[in-house]
Amino acid sequence: MDDKEILTGFKSGALGREQAVALLTGAPAVPPAPVVPAAPAVPVVSAASAIATAVRGVPSAAPEPPPARVPATAPAGGGEPESTGPYAVTALHGRFPQADDLEAFWRTALDERDTASAPPPGRPAGTEPGYFLDGVAEFDAAFFGLAPDRAALLDPQERVLLETVWQTLEGGGYTGARLDALTTEDGEPRDVGVYLAHGPADHALLAAEQGGAFPAGCRGGLAGRLSALLDLRGPSHCVDSGSSSFLVALHHALGALRAGECAAALVGAVDLRLHPARQVAGGGEGAGALLLRPLAAARAAGDTVHAVVRAGAVVHVGRAPAARVTERLDRRTAAAGADTARPTLRETGTTAAATTGDTGAATGFVALTRAVLQLRHGTLLPVPGGPAAAVWPRPCDAHGRELPRRAAVTVRDPAGTAAQVIVEEAPRTRPEPGRTAPPPGGPAGQGEELVLLSAPTPGHLAAAARRLAERVGRADASPDVPRDLTALARELRLGRAVLPCRLAVTVRSTAELAAALSAFAAESAPAAVPGSAAAPGSGCGAAGSGGVRHADLRSGSGGSPLLGDLPETDDYLAALWRGHRLDALARLWLAGVDVTAARAAGTGPVLPLPLTPLLRRPLPAARPRTDEQER
Repeated sequence: MDDKEILTGFKSGALGREQAVALLTGAPAVPPAPVVPAAPAVPVVSAASAIATAVRGVPSAAPEPPPARVPATAPAGGGEPESTGPYAVTALHGRFPQADDLEAFWRTALDERDTASAPPPGRPAGTEPGYFLDGVAEFDAAFFGLAPDRAALLDPQERVLLETVWQTLEGGGYTGARLDALTTEDGEPRDVGVYLAHGPADHALLAAEQGGAFPAGCRGGLAGRLSALLDLRGPSHCVDSGSSSFLVALHHALGALRAGECAAALVGAVDLRLHPARQVAGGGEGAGALLLRPLAAARAAGDTVHAVVRAGAVVHVGRAPAARVTERLDRRTAAAGADTARPTLRETGTTAAATTGDTGAATGFVALTRAVLQLRHGTLLPVPGGPAAAVWPRPCDAHGRELPRRAAVTVRDPAGTAAQVIVEEAPRTRPEPGRTAPPPGGPAGQGEELVLLSAPTPGHLAAAARRLAERVGRADASPDVPRDLTALARELRLGRAVLPCRLAVTVRSTAELAAALSAFAAESAPAAVPGSAAAPGSGCGAAGSGGVRHADLRSGSGGSPLLGDLPETDDYLAALWRGHRLDALARLWLAGVDVTAARAAGTGPVLPLPLTPLLRRPLPAARPRTDEQER
């Protein structure tokens, strides 16, 4: 029975709520009798495990591994086996209860702040307090080229994950020319695998109860639809193993990278508790994604390395004593190439739930994010019933040489599937010779630079210009303020998507850039609200305040003056960059030419820049789909 048949039966009354939930989530309608193996006294079951058991109706035979600061152990006669890894986490972004980014999440965890709250507006009547994401009923449909009525049919989990995945790729510098350059042996561009974990189809049940439309793609094809929307051409898979889903998806992504099936892998998770049947005490919500690449390739490309994934493993408890699952996972991760003999931080579903509640399919992402942030900051977070935050010293080998900090992230679902990954802090490296060399157009800090910016609508372009101006115009010397104008201009060319609403400005300093972008944003304020913008195609090449020229190419009339698929075009553009022909490049950019191709526009390491703003708006009520729309 597929999802539509289940929902039709539920709507007609042929299936009860419990039966429909069980069929959609994969949980049994009546919990089976547990098999109790001979074992020592059973330890206390963790809070997260007990909550998950209550939600899914599956008995848990034993608790999760102990919380953080417990060293993992290697099998006798171990050692570092041969490995085809490691792999770099080159981008990371998430949304958490009362924390919409990683910095806010870190502060929340460090302060041990309780993020439980009353239900946000728009939740069903009778929803109890819990750990909620804000704004899940809102979405920036225009940013992704979707009509609002079409976006309203999407499961909110899909909308949240789509926004999160985009921000992950953009934060890592991989929505533009760099993304096109990710190829495998067959030369296919944008060869990125997508591996997703997501919660049950609550939205489908709610729609059926309210007599509304069946949501578009309420389950299985989520990874494929996301790949199609973002034009990612590697394998696409969804994983459903309960609270271990994200780590299982990560394990599959590592396998695909190891086999050469993709040049990079995007691993994401989302779980929203929208239906009252899943809104239980301690229940939480979360969404996030990361981008994986082979470490050697990431370092050669100048990617930001947030952490290194050494190895992973997945097992099922079966009928064996579940207390042995941690030992089995340690043994398998050691066999996969990670030295588990060294003491590690251990993050689990229990430690994750302390900050976000039980986040279901996103549990592994929350636990991994906690581990990565502790590695990055060199600080151990507080744990439930344990010590307060403390400095995390690096371990040393027998000769006193410092070794990288390392963490084990382990999550076991009450239904039995357990997964683990070993992550290590990013390598400390010195800049390689030539790594910061400027692209064609002159040495850094000398002469003029052409800054190019684009967005899907005039409103988004104005908002992006304002946000970038605020960042580069700050007077403080904090490390997140870009000071190198050449590097900043290059990052916008290589790391950002080429979209139809564009601006170009030639400046000599970041201060001049900030002033020009601020003036443009202020002048464009009336058009910043979707629907009030100038008509598509108007203002092409128009000059604004501060010397900013801009164009709206959404109509697509007239076509590009150059053919982008010809090698001669790349040669011509490369010659313009070498010759520092900035005015010609700006005119071509505003006329619709993609002048940002990596071969033409230069290469360089990733420079973190502020994300393009998402202008979320409430969506219209979903209307039932017609037979024609179904086809």
